[in-house]
Amino acid sequence: MASGKKLPLTNNVVLEQAAVLELIDQLRVSVPDEVRQARRITEEAGRITDRARGEGDAIIARAQEQAAHMLEERELVRMAQQRAGEILDAANAEAAEVRRGADEYAAGVLIRLEGECIKALTSIKRGIDMLDERHRPPRPPGDTVPVGETEQEATEAAPRP
Repeated sequence: MASGKKLPLTNNVVLEQAAVLELIDQLRVSVPDEVRQARRITEEAGRITDRARGEGDAIIARAQEQAAHMLEERELVRMAQQRAGEILDAANAEAAEVRRGADEYAAGVLIRLEGECIKALTSIKRGIDMLDERHRPPRPPGDTVPVGETEQEATEAAPRP
């Protein structure tokens, strides 16, 4: 996009339509990939959570079976339940960490995407403003700009033929 040409005496830049359209096409192609990747990460976090929950449930179930068979040995039952709780807590903590990482990644991708969209929209706005500027009639000689207005504001307020 470095091929834009600055218009003399303005802040406007003329961009090649093909280059702008190519940038927009690149944005269209890259956005779905980033979103799909973020979705995959979120789904993987869900699978890890489900697997950890399943493992935790299985451990609790085994601990409960052992407790039923060994009612006399209360200390063993208590230790098994405590261990199952620790495993569940560890699994939940790991799942939360994976989810947080996935959310951070997705937020980063969306923030970068927002920046690219803002850049593209800014370029489009400049192009529209440049085209509007081309089609405005020039101010007659001796016509003054009212105090407090810029040349552009005065031109925009001037009646159009």
